[in-house]
Amino acid sequence: MAIRLLVVLLALGLLHLAPQLARWRGDGWFRRWVAQLGDTSGAARVAVILLLPTALCVLVVWMLGWSPLGELLRLLFALAALLYCFGPREFEADLEAILRAPDDASREAAAQALADDGNPVAWNAPALGEAVAYAALRRRFAVLLWFFLLGPVGALLYRLGQTLGRDDSLHLDPPTRRIAGHVANALDWLPAQLLTFTLAVVGHWDAVIDAWRRWHSQAAPTSWYSRGPGFLGAAARADVVIDIEAGDGYAEEHSDPLGELRRLQGALLRALLAWLSVVALVVIGSWLG
Repeated sequence: MAIRLLVVLLALGLLHLAPQLARWRGDGWFRRWVAQLGDTSGAARVAVILLLPTALCVLVVWMLGWSPLGELLRLLFALAALLYCFGPREFEADLEAILRAPDDASREAAAQALADDGNPVAWNAPALGEAVAYAALRRRFAVLLWFFLLGPVGALLYRLGQTLGRDDSLHLDPPTRRIAGHVANALDWLPAQLLTFTLAVVGHWDAVIDAWRRWHSQAAPTSWYSRGPGFLGAAARADVVIDIEAGDGYAEEHSDPLGELRRLQGALLRALLAWLSVVALVVIGSWLG
């Protein structure tokens, strides 16, 4: 776990210094691999598409362990894999592009980059808050969680699962697309739950938890894989709305999308520090134990 924490810190530092690293993630090889399996369908196709690349990743990690520089090579491979799995653009860079835009039209255009699924992002504070929460989940927090749990294999499985399940430009038959969507939702479920509770801790606890409870009270038992993590979007919207209502006569100022974006940016930074702090405590506890 200590090595994985070091890799994460290195990756986040590199992305802060060179955000363009997140844009170098080409997925042409994955698209060709998906196209080659066009004669299969459904769960079998999804399993082969996702499991073969992850199995090759396991094999590479195992082979690197036999080298005299095995630990160093494994660290470098894990760093490269993590940088590959962040994206398709650096999360903070997209937020900064919105904040630096000169007018509302340019800001709304820049905000569309947050929606990896192609759905339009409306230029208002609640919709922007929801888009930021999902972008943070899929470009940063979920990748980090699966990396901490399973190493580069987990991060790669998450990234490929999201691409397969949410990229409409991939030519998939209906049964395969349905199963791929279920896999993407299932991979999102655990990190989205943790991110929601983290946002409650660093934001407005009552509003976020109430929204989370309402969503789950209305959700079907299969919602953890049949639907996306709508509770995260509901929680983000509730967090934004309660902040607007707390304006005490200055609702126009508090409902400004840019102001809420800056607040959410700070909240997500605190959430990231909270996650890293928990992992660091686990590492220290393992050393002391």
